[in-house]
Parts: sequence; C-alpha cells; structure tokens
Amino acid sequence: MDIHKNAPLTPLGRGELVRRVLVEKHSPGTVATALGVCVRTVRKWVGRYQAEGQAGLLDRSSRPRRSPNKTPGDVEARVAELRRRRWTGAQIGQETGVSKATVHRILRRLGLNRLKALEPAEPVRRYERENPGELIHIDIKKLGRIERTGHRITGNRRDRTRGAGWEFAHVCIDDHSRLAYVEMLPDERKESAVSFLEAAVAYYAKLGVAVERVMTDNGSCYRSGAFRKACKSLGLRHIRTKPYTPKTNGKTERFIQTALREWAYAQAYHHSDQRTAELPRWLHRYNWHRPHGSLKARTPISRLGLSGDNLLRLHT
Repeated sequence: MDIHKNAPLTPLGRGELVRRVLVEKHSPGTVATALGVCVRTVRKWVGRYQAEGQAGLLDRSSRPRRSPNKTPGDVEARVAELRRRRWTGAQIGQETGVSKATVHRILRRLGLNRLKALEPAEPVRRYERENPGELIHIDIKKLGRIERTGHRITGNRRDRTRGAGWEFAHVCIDDHSRLAYVEMLPDERKESAVSFLEAAVAYYAKLGVAVERVMTDNGSCYRSGAFRKACKSLGLRHIRTKPYTPKTNGKTERFIQTALREWAYAQAYHHSDQRTAELPRWLHRYNWHRPHGSLKARTPISRLGLSGDNLLRLHT
C-alpha cells in the first residue's frame, strides 16, 4: 500500500487512535489534538472500527462503486479479440463503434497496446557446430579514430575530438571453438572484406582448421560480386543472416561486446595506432589464456586439440 509522505495516520496510527478513544476513554477532541488531525477524522476511524473491526482501519479503493459510462465487457473482449488478429486501433474502433482513444485505453489496460506483446515468447535457440571450421562468423565494428585521449575516458565533454574519422575492426570467430581473428582496416568496402576473409581463412588453416562455411550479415560488401567470387575460390558456402535479425550472427555480436570492454575501451589510448598495437596482444590472451563462459571456463584454443608446445607453428 502506498502512503503519502505527509499522511498523519497509517493503519498503525489509526489503531492507536481507536485505542485511545475506546480503551483509554480519551475524548475525540483530545485525541485529535495529540495526533494532529481533526475531530471528524477521529470519529470516522472509530466508527469504521466499530462497524468492521480491524479491517475497517485499512485504506479503501477510491474507485467509484458505479461506472455507468464504462465500456461494456463484451465490447472489451471484442477489442482484445480483434487486436490479437493484428488489427490497428483505428480498424478496431470502426468495427466496434468506440473511439480510437477508448480502444487505446482498453489495449493499454490489457497489455496489448504493443504488437510484440501479442507474440509468444520466443524460446532461446542455442546452436554450436560439431567441429572447428564448419562455420565462421564475420562482422564489422566501426570505431572512431583517436587523436588524443577523449571524453569517454576523461569524462570532460570538451575533450571530444571531431573530424578524426573512423576505422573498422573486421571480426571473425569460429562457431565451435570461439577462436577469434581480428584486423583493423580503413574501411568496410568489398576490397577490405575480401582481403579480411582470405586472411581469416589463412589464419585458421595455419592452425589446422579447414573452413567450410562463412556467415555474414547483409552489408553491401558481403553482397558484392567480389565477395561471392572470393567465397567460391576458397571453397566456402556463404550464409547470410535474416534481415534485421542480428541475433542470427550473435556469436560475433557477443565477441564485439567483449572486445570493446576488454580492449578498445579498457584503457586510455593516446592515438589509434596505440589501440591497434594492443589488439594482437589482447587477441592472443583471448584465444589462448582467457577462460570462456560458453566453453565451461576452457580457452578457445583448447577446442582445437593442438599440442601446446609447438610454439614455432602456433605463435609465429
């Protein structure tokens, strides 16, 4: 129950009021003065207690007993039925003969004013390929270039750098092992996308992983003929995500969040070159030493079944 901050009486205080009047036999005027309320208030709560007992000391609803202008229940049921059939408020109002504003109030009260409320909750669908290389996910993250330490670190909006431009982190992650490969490139054009794809496939091949499929979003660089030809020459099947559904490529989305938190925004960089130089060190730690939650605290590299003492092949 919500009590106004300036309310002189709570249910407990009302009980004390009744006790003083009925048990201690104080006059209503004396109790009113002591508790800071009027005599009529004292008599009201005493009367309620005598009529209803302890329940009479609780707040009552301010809702009127009768609402002659309330929309009939069968009309509200009809509104809900039409809404579940994906009708708009205007269509429902025209069909039921009530105003659009009334339809909106009914839908808000029923929790049906948003279309997403009509859909059943979609179950979480987790998937993982059985072997490394069966599927790699590729995405791009746009990062502002750094010319000096900015307001994100200093907290001073005057330190904002305008006109510095952008650079692009091209990201690749293996579906089974979560082994990641990242390159910083100057743009997100088809030439950069093709170059990154070839470099990523070569990186996994160096670790003994043959890539079979690649998943991307529907960015223009991935829909280009050059990218399609590159996939064909590399023997890859290209899979594109459903439009406006980034969760389809969720493994790269989640990796990008981690990379931003632990690398890109983890420290104050004085220049973009310093941030780029830190990337290989962080990426090595991510792949070889950082426990991964979805792998039961194992490292991504552990899923490749490689011998850890082959330093020349694995670290050069």
